[in-house]
Parts: sequence; C-alpha cells; structure tokens
Amino acid sequence: MVEEGALLWEPSAEIVGGARITRFAEWAGRGAERYEDLWRWSVDRPEEFWVGVWEYFSVVGERGDGPVIEGTMPAVEWFGGASLNYAANALRGEPGRVAVVARDEVGGRRTLTYGELAEEVGRVRAGLVRLGVGRGDRVAAYLPNSAEALIGFLATASLGAIWSSCSPDFGASSVADRFAQITPKVFIAVDAYTYNGRRFDRSEVVADIAVQLPGLVATVVVGAGEKLPDEMPGLVLGWEKLRGEAAELTFEAVPFGHPLWIVYSSGTTGLPKAIVHGHGGIVLEHLKALSFHQDLGEGDVFFWYTTTGWMMWNYLVGGLLVGATVVLYDGSATHPGTDALWRLVAEEGVTYFGTGAPYLIASMRAGVRPEGLEKVRGVGSTGSPLPPEGFAWLYDVLPDVQLGSFSGGTDVCTGFVGAVPLLPVRAGVIPCRCLGARVESFDPDGDPVVGEVGELVVTRPMPSMPVMFWNDPDDARYHESYFADYPGVWRHGDWIKIMPDGSCVIYGRSDSTLNRGGVRMGTSEFYRVVERFPEIADSLVIDTGQLGQEGRLLLYVTLAEGEALTDDLVGRLKAALRGELSPRHVPNEIREVPGIPRTLSGKKLEVPVRKILLGTPVDRAANAGAMANPEVLKHFLP
Repeated sequence: MVEEGALLWEPSAEIVGGARITRFAEWAGRGAERYEDLWRWSVDRPEEFWVGVWEYFSVVGERGDGPVIEGTMPAVEWFGGASLNYAANALRGEPGRVAVVARDEVGGRRTLTYGELAEEVGRVRAGLVRLGVGRGDRVAAYLPNSAEALIGFLATASLGAIWSSCSPDFGASSVADRFAQITPKVFIAVDAYTYNGRRFDRSEVVADIAVQLPGLVATVVVGAGEKLPDEMPGLVLGWEKLRGEAAELTFEAVPFGHPLWIVYSSGTTGLPKAIVHGHGGIVLEHLKALSFHQDLGEGDVFFWYTTTGWMMWNYLVGGLLVGATVVLYDGSATHPGTDALWRLVAEEGVTYFGTGAPYLIASMRAGVRPEGLEKVRGVGSTGSPLPPEGFAWLYDVLPDVQLGSFSGGTDVCTGFVGAVPLLPVRAGVIPCRCLGARVESFDPDGDPVVGEVGELVVTRPMPSMPVMFWNDPDDARYHESYFADYPGVWRHGDWIKIMPDGSCVIYGRSDSTLNRGGVRMGTSEFYRVVERFPEIADSLVIDTGQLGQEGRLLLYVTLAEGEALTDDLVGRLKAALRGELSPRHVPNEIREVPGIPRTLSGKKLEVPVRKILLGTPVDRAANAGAMANPEVLKHFLP
C-alpha cells in the first residue's frame, strides 16, 4: 500500500524558472514569493490580483472604471462597467496555427487553424442570425465532442446569445429536463453517434426532445437526418445549410456578467439546477487556471477526455484562450482497449492530458504501460479523488510528468484546489489551493481548522461563481444550494483536510459521509482499501444511519471477471477495513452487484442509493436519464 504523502515528483529549477506563473509573479512584482504567499495575496487582495490577470493577458475588451468587486456573497458584481466577449478572446490566435484537432472512434480526424475556425464560426453565426438568434437567446446542443459543437458554441457566444449542451448519450427525458427550463430558440442535434464500437441512432430521441421545447424556432441536424419524423416543431435544416454562407465574423460586446453558457447539476435526485456563468468570469478564471496551474500556452496541445455534458468540455475549449491547440475526441475511452486514450495522446503529440480519476485507475488495473509520450509534461485528474496508488502507478509509467489532481465543480467551472508547477507532487495529496480561491475547512461549528477533516468552503468570491440560476428570480435556489449553512460563505459539499503548508486531501462528498460511532469518514478512504483488491472491479459503500440513529454499513462490490465473492474474500476485505480504518468501519454486509450506479460523467451515486435503501422509490431517488447505467439500480432495493 502506497503511503499517503510520499514524495513522487519535484519541479526542477528550470521548470520553476520557465513556468508561466513565475513570469506572472515577476510581472506583478512578486517574483520572490513562495506559492503560499502568492496565493495569500490573490485571496487577500483580489482586486489587485484579478486586475493583474486582465492586464497580464491583455484581455480583449474594455475594463471600464467601475469597482472590481462590489457586494458580498452571494450578491457580488465583478468589474462594473466592463465589456468583452468570450469568443473574441478565444479566437485571437495566429490564423495559421492549428487551433483544433477533432478525432472520433471510427478513425475520423479533422484539423482547423485559428483562421479556419474563425471562418467557420462566422458562417454559423450568420446562419443563427438568419434564424433570429440574438443577444440573450438560448441555443441548445445535443452533440458529441466534435468540431461542430465547438463552432456552434463560439458562434453563439459571439452574438451574446447563450449556449447549453448535452451529450447524445443522455436520454430524452434528462435532456428535456435541462433544455425545457431555458426555452432555446434553436436546437442543434446529431442524428446518430458511435460509442464503444456501436452506432446509436438518435433520430427518435431528437424528435422527442424537440417537441418538449416550448418556443423552439428551428432544429439544426448534424448528420443525414434521414430518419427524423416528418412532424417536427418549427423549421428543420441541416448543418451544411446553417453554415452555407460566408460572412464577416464580428463580436457583440457584453457586460462582464452577461450569460455565456448554462451548465447543469447532475440531476440524479431532482430537476437539474441550470447554472449560468458569465463571459468575464470564465475568461479570467480559465486564463488563470490553464496558464498558471497547468502551465499551458502557445505551442501546447491540450486534451481532456470529456463529453459535452460535463463541465470539463467547457474547460477544455478554454484552451483556445491561452492559444493552445485543443484536441476533441468523440468516443469511448477504452475502445478497442484500455490504452485507447494513451495511444491518441501519443499520436497527436499532446503536451497536457486530462482525464477522470477512474480512467487512471482502470489503466493501472489493466497493466497499461503507455509508450510514445515524450511530449507529455502534465497529466490532469479530476471527477473523483485519485487514491495514492493511482499517483504511484502514474509515476511508475511516466516518471517525468507533473500529475495535477484537481477538485472543483460544475458550479464554478474550474478547480478550487489543484496543482501548480512550483510545488512537488505527493501521493494522494493535492498540492495547493488555486489562486483566487480562498478555500478553507470548517468544523461543525463553522470555525476554520487545519490538519483536520472539515467542510470545504470558499470564504471570498470568485469571478466564475454563477451569475444566477436560470428561472430563479429571487435567487432562492442559488442561496439554498451554497449559502444556507454558513451565511455569506460558499459550502461546496466536499470533505477536505488542509495541511499547514496549504496542500490538501479531498475525501468525497460530505452528504455521503460514513458516521460510525461518532467517527466521521469520507468514502474515498473506504474505496482506497476495497478497490486495492484485484478481485474487486468497483465498489459502493452506504451508511444508512440517520440523525441520532446508527444504521447499517453496506458494501456493494462488482467483481472482476472470473472472480467470486467467497467467504475468504469477504474475510480478507473485513480484516483490511478493520485494520486500516477502524473496527467501526467493518461492513454489516457485503453484497455483490453487477455494476455500480454512476452519473454520465462517471461519479458514483452514493446519495441516491442511500435514499433507495431508506425507502425512496427508485424513480424518485434517481433520474435514469442522467445515469450511465440505470439498469443496475434495481439491485440496490432494500
């Protein structure tokens, strides 16, 4: 077992000296400071820091003469009087440099230079204008991670219209739950997609979604569209028709907080929250995060495995803001083999590769040893906590890269905590709190603690916090989601331990805590023990206890191929949990299930399963359309 905190990598003097964050610190007159001091400046004097980000990157737009920050959380306004446009900042790369490489599972490959991308955006922008789309209108997309999705987004943003996307593996009901809330004027959809070697026709799903979108003017079909039903609301046209006329690309200047896109909470336990982010907040946050924390800029090739239904897609396309080449991939991470993404990374000369922690664990378990990755200098991990064993495996196969484990959320479309080129990497430990993110750990009384597990809170505003929730006119749902527990303080819902040096460990969601005899523990510690067993492919632990009443601790396991849940395996599991956690954390029962329920972005559904075990009907506990494998829920009935 790998010891948490074991040193795995340290930046060389050359890496530190050449890092973009070092150049920024020198520019800002803070070149001699340690990272912790630089972070402290960024959160104690946010007006100076965020103005510095704007000026350092020469953001395209007018900063205005209003205050940088006005008000207190949750009612904060940033950069009053400023105007800008996300697309204008994303498309300012040199016209001849490659901006996008779009790959798919069946071998398709397309490249666009910054100049070619701007031309395509201009064409689609003109097509949207012909359909009546203007400032403030919504464009909804049911698309894979393709060039069309990126072009459609940038065209929408250039108009000051508002983008929102879902992946085509979402079911009709889950998509309608999202898009019907925002009443889009135009719906862009693919009629089929390929995943894991299979082609899935979505014609009927597209039609089903369209009829549930009030006020829809037009549906734009990417693909042949031959199987779409004759009865569709509004105009139906193909993508080629939409982009059919060349046009000059211009950009609508909008206020700093003008809505850019709408993203959604998982929607597994109720109607998804429609989270609205603004142009200015996302431009500044992504410039900061991508350049300073991941050290990305011109000459880099940036790839994060994601779908359009996960906020990491929005983060990935932000690579254009720093002048990088972004790689879009439409397909399965493990087809035709577990090493599929590693091979793509090698083929495209990727310099920074990001993925979910489960993929790194799957690669470790499959014994993958990537080759041809000489250009890779950074690997990012997010979505769930990466255990120390995952850290150690990566450094066994790629000893010279910097592993960046990040934790944040859809809510802010970035990371609260993560890596930075100035700090070492230790097993299971996230090196720092991100610049501009005043993250603290609160005990049950709302007091900050160091060296103890507590609630992850943010005590100062960040510019990429939501400008609002859609259809939440008095901000009641927004307030309830983040500010109900600690007035004026953002409670994110994760367990975190912050070390004296500013590094931290994330222990999973605080609303799925294991509380045994007064000993509280995040589920990630439990999974670290269980999933080290080669016989276990996946697991889920649920504490059915309620306020003032201890319940049963149930462990569900999905077995590796050819394995069985024998008495010997059960005994070894219980012994390991007793010895490495505590006697209180030995499960009352270990049950075999064919699969662990997960969201479409790969997160385990701990809270919905707990609700099912406490008597909530399956269809009320979880939205099947927002799940990757809803068929497994029936195996968790009490």
